[in-house]
This record gives sequence, C-alpha cells and structure tokens, in this order.
Amino acid sequence: MSETTDVEAAERLKAGYDKLRQELARVIVGQDAVVDQLIVALFARGHCLLTGVPGLAKTLMISSLAETLRLKFNRIQFTPDLMPTDITGTEIIQEDKASGARELVFIEGPVFSNVLLADEINRTPPRTQAALLEAMQERQVTTAGQRRALPDPFFVLATQNPIEQEGTYPLPEAQLDRFMFNVVVDYPDSADEVEILRRTTMAEPPELPAVMSGEEIIELQQLVRRVPVADDMLNYAARLVRATRPDSDEAPGFVKESLKWGAGPRAGQYLVLGAKTRAVIRGRFHVSMEDIQRCARPVLRHRILTNYSAQAEGIRPDDIIDRLLETVALHPTQAGNDGGLQQVVSSGDA
Repeated sequence: MSETTDVEAAERLKAGYDKLRQELARVIVGQDAVVDQLIVALFARGHCLLTGVPGLAKTLMISSLAETLRLKFNRIQFTPDLMPTDITGTEIIQEDKASGARELVFIEGPVFSNVLLADEINRTPPRTQAALLEAMQERQVTTAGQRRALPDPFFVLATQNPIEQEGTYPLPEAQLDRFMFNVVVDYPDSADEVEILRRTTMAEPPELPAVMSGEEIIELQQLVRRVPVADDMLNYAARLVRATRPDSDEAPGFVKESLKWGAGPRAGQYLVLGAKTRAVIRGRFHVSMEDIQRCARPVLRHRILTNYSAQAEGIRPDDIIDRLLETVALHPTQAGNDGGLQQVVSSGDA
C-alpha cells in the first residue's frame, strides 16, 4: 500500500478514535485512561482483562463500545456450573421433517461473535476458562475434531472482581498471557461520581450510533502493523521486558529481590503494538519512548509475579513497573537516576 494511502488511513483511524471517545463519553463518565486502553487494544487486535470492584461500569463500558461498532456482540455470565460447550457450542441431533433422516448439526456458542464479553471470568472452573484459550490465540475453536474459524475481527473483553475471592478460580498464567492489557478500573473522583449520580437517576441512557464497521476495523488493524518503529525503540521495549526476569543478567537488584517470574516475549510484542496504536491515534506515524512507557503498566502487570517477600511487604507489580521505567534507559550507556533516564512518564496509565 502506498505511503499516501497509509497517511489517509492513519487520519481515518485518528478520526475514528476521536469519534469513539466522543460517543462513549455520552454514557461513560470519567475513566478516560480505561476507555483509551480499550480502544488501543481494539485497534492493536488484542484482548483486554478489566479488573475492578463491582459497580464501576465495567460491563457498561464494554457493551457501550460494542454498540458504537457495527459488530456482533455476545455476553457470557461466567458461573461455577458453566460448561466449555456453553461457550464454544455443541452438536445436536436434528431430524429432517421431510425425509425423517437424522444428522448432527453444530449449534454455535456465544464465542462466535466479534465482541465477546466474558463477565466475571474468574467465577468459572479452569476447564471452562480454557475453552477460551484457543479462541483467543488462534481465533478458532475445535469441536468434535473439526476446526471452526471465528468471525473477524474477534475481541475478548473479560471482567473480574479482585476483592471477592471466595468461590473464584484465579486465571492460569497461560491464559493471562493471552490478554494484551490488564486494565485496572478504579473508583471515580468526586466530581465524576456526582455526574454519574446525575446522569443515571434522571433519564434513560442515550442510544449510541455505530461509528465504525468490522471491515474498517480490520483495515485499521492492518495499518497499525505497518507503522514504522525505530531500532532503538524496539531495543528499549525488549530491554524493559528482559529486565522483569529475575534470573536475567539485565534485571536490576530490586527485580531479583521482589519477583518470582518475569514477562515473556509476548509482552514485548504487545508493548510495541500498543505503542504503534497510541502513536497513530495521536496523529503521529512513528513510535516514541513515551508511547511504550504508557503501555507498560497494562501490558506487564499481569505478566510478572511477585514473590512471598514482596507480597509480605505490600509491593505490587505496578510498583515494580514504575521503578523499571525509572531504571531502564533508552540506550544502555545513558545514565540517570539509578542508571536510568531523567525523563519518565507519570505512573498513571494512559
């Protein structure tokens, strides 16, 4: 594709992003960073895990995003008795009324959609959680020995409650790694909370118009892949990921002391893809260091595992990531605070 066409496509992506934000703001009050990360993951062709206490409009955000897209949307409420076939679908015996012949007919499950909301995903046993693994990675499901492709685009948005652990099943690391972002949804500030009360107690929520089609989303996802990334940005993303591995020579002392396990190569891939998307929706066709840093928290927080000592001291994965951003330099020879850069983005997600 020509450079001129790519520039035009980039302008459409930015315009589409601005329109999505504008429409979602009619329903969602505040939570700008959360909405931003959802849209970035959408254009980067990734999946999102939203973590937050009940009542923070996680489900509303996802359903509203699906409403602004001309895509098929399904919701699964995960429960302890949910079976894998309840997600992927199953074969049933169907009789032809004319001939009386019987045959097996596959009935598609809710996973056959463009946007799938997996609500309270940690409330179902691992066997059922695993039914999503193949779908998320391969964008297909295998039933009765037959592979069945899922619609394109395909986007899984899962929610989980971090405080109520009784009767829940923590997601295995292999499945967590399939999520591009782990998005933390926090309480609104005082002004936003007053606005939420005003909007939700006076009138019905507005209907949102469709802003973008599936074909446009696929085209823009392909555009993101073509955004150039300088070698020093690729090296920086790789060093940032490698620094999370406590057995690596590149890991700083606090990582060796606090982490049991670090992030794998998929984290670097998502750092770069997220940075590419963030660059384009901000009107640039090149990746900056800030783009990578802004994606570091949601990409890394569910891919690093703190050890018992760190947990006892109350050290969170986000604390480790913030220190890494202060420590890992753009170039290995640069010196700043603790051997890192002087200029580091704020610790908040964006």
